Amino acid sequence: MSLHPRRTGWRFQWVTILWLTAVWVLLWGDVTWGNVVNGALLGVLVTTGLRMTPVDFHGRVHPAALAVLLGRFALDLVRASFEVSLVALRPRYTPRGAVICVQLRSHSDLYLTLTAELVSLVPGSIIVEAHRLTGRLYVHVLDVETSGGIEKARQNVLDQEARVLRALGSDAELAEAGLSRGRRAREVAAR
Repeated sequence: MSLHPRRTGWRFQWVTILWLTAVWVLLWGDVTWGNVVNGALLGVLVTTGLRMTPVDFHGRVHPAALAVLLGRFALDLVRASFEVSLVALRPRYTPRGAVICVQLRSHSDLYLTLTAELVSLVPGSIIVEAHRLTGRLYVHVLDVETSGGIEKARQNVLDQEARVLRALGSDAELAEAGLSRGRRAREVAAR
């Protein structure tokens, strides 16, 4: 299944136009005919005038794995927020940051983007650069000591990618990345 509007037909474009119209109205904060019409016109202009790179999605949503992904993300968010606040509040402590390179297992732009976004949303880490062709992420880690070392920080990114793949990837994409969807794999991902 491709998420590119030209390949999925008018149905996807109308959904996109409706979504853009709703966002436009929400941004203005006032539901008027003028805002709705202008939002719809802007939505038509954006969907027909801007050529978007096609995003291929061959998987499907796996609810249990998605729950693991979201639950673990919430836990990481709370834990990292606490760790960053401790680093900020320690007197005369200088965090030892690092930029690490992580070679992702998947070659999909969608999974690279989702992994990069989830990693960046967790306090204490931010994506400095993402190489689409090589599948590499360069991640700045605020404090290597708090993160458990460079290898632990790298493994955290790979674990996040594995959870994304298990939540959204097809069996073929999992196999290509060297992952499985079995019970043991979920236990490792939950750690």
